Amino acid sequence: MEKEYFIEYSFSLKPVQPYSDILVAELSELGFDSFVENEDGLLAYIEADSWHKDILSGIHILKQAAAGINYNYKRVAQQNWNAKWEADFHPIELGDLCRVRAPFHEKKDVKYDIEIAPKMSFGTGHHETTYMMLQWALEVDFDGLSVLDMGCGTGVLAIIAAMKGAAEIDAIDIDSWSYENARENAERNGQEHIRVLHGDAELLGEKLYDLIFANINKNILLQDIPVYASCLKENGILLLSGFYKEDLDDITGRCAEFGLNHQKNILKNNWVSAKYVI
Repeated sequence: MEKEYFIEYSFSLKPVQPYSDILVAELSELGFDSFVENEDGLLAYIEADSWHKDILSGIHILKQAAAGINYNYKRVAQQNWNAKWEADFHPIELGDLCRVRAPFHEKKDVKYDIEIAPKMSFGTGHHETTYMMLQWALEVDFDGLSVLDMGCGTGVLAIIAAMKGAAEIDAIDIDSWSYENARENAERNGQEHIRVLHGDAELLGEKLYDLIFANINKNILLQDIPVYASCLKENGILLLSGFYKEDLDDITGRCAEFGLNHQKNILKNNWVSAKYVI
């Protein structure tokens, strides 16, 4: 069998977080499909046939002097990089109510035990934005609600909504890897009724929801807020994350244009999650 080759990028990051998670999210959209976080930063891999020398030209964080990111790249033969990435996944605990863990972690006595095989999907609870969205989820009475998890990643937000009694749940992601992973994780947690879809906000049509999670990034949120507003029932809740504290005014202003009233925020390490009601 002919050996497959990849291009390996080695990123030196200070600090490793949150820059590692930001890069994983952005590189995934460019065709990078394997990542390994280490003490110094991040290794990222893309098939050699899909690579070109200017592939990183659109990654804005690399142009920010404050980020101080250095990198180099080389051609390597295929390896099992995902195995190490998955092995480095540690459980996330939100008090004694919720624990997000991998299949190889011991199950503990918490009210909401969520088992996630993360693969390379975003949304394990490690990043501040997902953690804050889980905090919102623990506050909500989901009994009988219709819920949308937009940009679902691993599907963890859809899963906790299902565990808390949501009646109807859609989870959508544009990334095929995340789509497959969310389906697997929903089944893994006994929540097969979650409807996982591959695509973006164009899939929503005239569907209406009581609550929408959208943990994506500032630009996509600004673009899709009008769609989210049109898909919320009266008194519906929109929970947003994936942006920095300095972006909150832009997000809130855009929401206000479409009748979404800002309620309150959660702040964690300069990342923000905000609640809006229509």
